[in-house]
Amino acid sequence: MNELRNPSGEATAVYRARVRGCLLGGAVGDALGYPIEFTSLDRIRETHGPRGITGYVPGAPGALGLISDDTQMTLFTVEAIIVAHARERAKGIGGAWSILLRQAYERWLETQSEQGPGDSATSGLISQPWLYARRAPGNACLSGVAQAYAPDPWRELDGTPGPVNPDSKGCGTVMRSAPFGLATTADGAFAMAARGAQITHGHPTGYYAAGALAAIVAHLVAGDSLEGSVLRALRLLERHPGHEETSAALRAALDLAAEGSPTAEKVESLGAGWVAEEALAIGVYCALVERDVKAALLLAVNHSGDSDSTGSLCGNLLGARYGDHGLPHTWVRGVEGRATIAALADDLAAECVRS
Repeated sequence: MNELRNPSGEATAVYRARVRGCLLGGAVGDALGYPIEFTSLDRIRETHGPRGITGYVPGAPGALGLISDDTQMTLFTVEAIIVAHARERAKGIGGAWSILLRQAYERWLETQSEQGPGDSATSGLISQPWLYARRAPGNACLSGVAQAYAPDPWRELDGTPGPVNPDSKGCGTVMRSAPFGLATTADGAFAMAARGAQITHGHPTGYYAAGALAAIVAHLVAGDSLEGSVLRALRLLERHPGHEETSAALRAALDLAAEGSPTAEKVESLGAGWVAEEALAIGVYCALVERDVKAALLLAVNHSGDSDSTGSLCGNLLGARYGDHGLPHTWVRGVEGRATIAALADDLAAECVRS
């Protein structure tokens, strides 16, 4: 893994804001979309008005925007990256991240089967009672983690199916992979996210979409524009056999965004978001086509598909681009687990700037 060595104070502050923004933005998008995840666009409009939802759906305990498995798994990804980064820095042990990532997902799986933290869960995310909520986790994520497969960190990404759920390309790969782009270069983030995705999903499109998101985030954190970041990720994708489905989805998002005049119907023309490349395309399209962050997040969730995942991805991208101060403050304050998410983001940023 590659850390940011000896940055200036200003660069450190910008980087920290983008790490916070990526994680908090993803949580906000997730929370906006979660209540309408399985609802058709017609029903959303019938229930919430012609504009669809315009904020967190009322009725959540404490008026919070409740996060789903998307943010849960993202946070466990961050936890693994922090530990792996610290271990590599202290001991020079490369490649340990793959085992630590699998172990982190095993802890997430425990939260989906237990009522709350056990006596031995005294620290880390597994000690947080609010993360034990089960909110429609994906079947491939559950079954894949249960198989306890740790990816080979040196395995070639050659477009062949991975060993776990080899036919699955569900969006459970991509919705948890933004953190890799916060911790290393675009090339490194792509490789780690793609291999890490194979813990649960073996289809090449599933793991390439995860890699592409991580690469886009890495470019955004480095200060590139969103369009430029996507184009660079496309060039990276094209080095790998079997990239075509993922690349085609990203190019469709770019072309559609260039038309302007965003609508929910245009979002749905990119797919429903249940599979990885469609979720990525929708997140990218919404972040590109709407200049206003709030409008982009609402566009990303008001459709008939996997609203929490597409909202989460859009939020990851916008947060990485603009930092946490560029997100709607009311929504950030109201998202479930905000303090924990922000603290974890700060821990990740602090670890990555250490020399």
